[in-house]
Amino acid sequence: MTAVAAVDLGASSGRVVRGVITDGAVRIEEVHRFANGPVHHGDRLHWDVPGLYREVLTGLKKAGEIDSIGIDSWAVDYGLLDARGRLLDNPVHYRDSRTDGIKPPDGLYEVNGLQFQPFNTMFQLMAEPLLPQASQLLLIPDLLSYWLTGERGAEYTNATTTGLIDVRTGQWSPDLTRNLPADLLPKLRHPGDSAGSYHGVPVTAVGSHDTASAVVAVPAENERFAYISCGTWSLVGVELSDPVLTPESQAANFTNEGGVDGTIRYLRNVMGLWLLQECLRKWDTALDPLLREAAHVRGRLFDPNDPVFLPPGDMPTRIQQWCGTPMTRAEIVRSILDSLALAHADAVEDAQRLSGQEVDTVHIVGGGSHNELLCQLTADACGLPVVAGPAEATALGNVLVQARAVGAVHGTLADLRKLVRQSQPLRRYLPR
Repeated sequence: MTAVAAVDLGASSGRVVRGVITDGAVRIEEVHRFANGPVHHGDRLHWDVPGLYREVLTGLKKAGEIDSIGIDSWAVDYGLLDARGRLLDNPVHYRDSRTDGIKPPDGLYEVNGLQFQPFNTMFQLMAEPLLPQASQLLLIPDLLSYWLTGERGAEYTNATTTGLIDVRTGQWSPDLTRNLPADLLPKLRHPGDSAGSYHGVPVTAVGSHDTASAVVAVPAENERFAYISCGTWSLVGVELSDPVLTPESQAANFTNEGGVDGTIRYLRNVMGLWLLQECLRKWDTALDPLLREAAHVRGRLFDPNDPVFLPPGDMPTRIQQWCGTPMTRAEIVRSILDSLALAHADAVEDAQRLSGQEVDTVHIVGGGSHNELLCQLTADACGLPVVAGPAEATALGNVLVQARAVGAVHGTLADLRKLVRQSQPLRRYLPR
């Protein structure tokens, strides 16, 4: 039996999961969960990363005897270290307004292959007042790994979200980094590489962008699949061997991010269940009764990717203003789910058209796989079967990459995905 600890940090919560690989199966158990969210300091929105680190240490103690540790988190945000390796300030939250109005330079897509998101790391650095004082930049998982091990590096899958990687070479782009301080960006490492050790336990680089880990655990039976990693964001796309850098791809706002084993995650960001989470926070109410009622009402379609929905705040009012009519809570919930399902379908259709990758099954993984109404509406909108689960795809992908690194499992992504199918409950939705 092999046991590993997966540290999985999301935009609203974090947890430490103990994963056990034995008898051809992978099992996970959450041993510690903790809240995460934005912290206002002055006129900026930050993350409390030292607080997250304290919670990670607590979780690792609860995990017991383990053979490896791996860390994944959301993308793009970073900490800056001074010349002595100390954190200059709490990292700024990607939903902060400091990058409002930033425009991408011409020709950028041909180099980094990323859809334009104003909060990508390269644009945050344009608005970074502490850059002249910085000795090195570490993305969030790499920062926590550094605090555990004393060793610095930049895990590849997350580094590709910064906008500073040349998608063709898989290396930091000399052109895109030429105006940054020398040695600001650390050496790249890849999933499965050693990231040091913590009290004698190996720390293993995993797909440290949480979506990269989630895609590892998509239980696909062949290559003809699309995935929707559905949580705060919906990441909708296909897995490719090479990037798609055409003008049509750029116009469709598709991104080419690095995946495990040299794959490309060709996807579009959709605003996701953030819309629903913010409504529930405003209403201070439970979701399940609203979902039951929403199944029997009509909603109104809106564009979930409109930037007006990006900041935290009064989401129900913004949705009603966009739709131009007052709605009940159930109608707002149905409007969110209908609009997300249509956005999912549009992204799946565009991914096929732009990449040439045909799809016969759509996999929804992550917390959104529990939302039966959203899964059915997505199947209806796509006109394709939807397989829902595993809900814990990110943690499972993290665990599986570690398990392979320490020799507990072997093989390709297809072999890891077979292990997921053998181990995890899945649900199938057919289009109506």
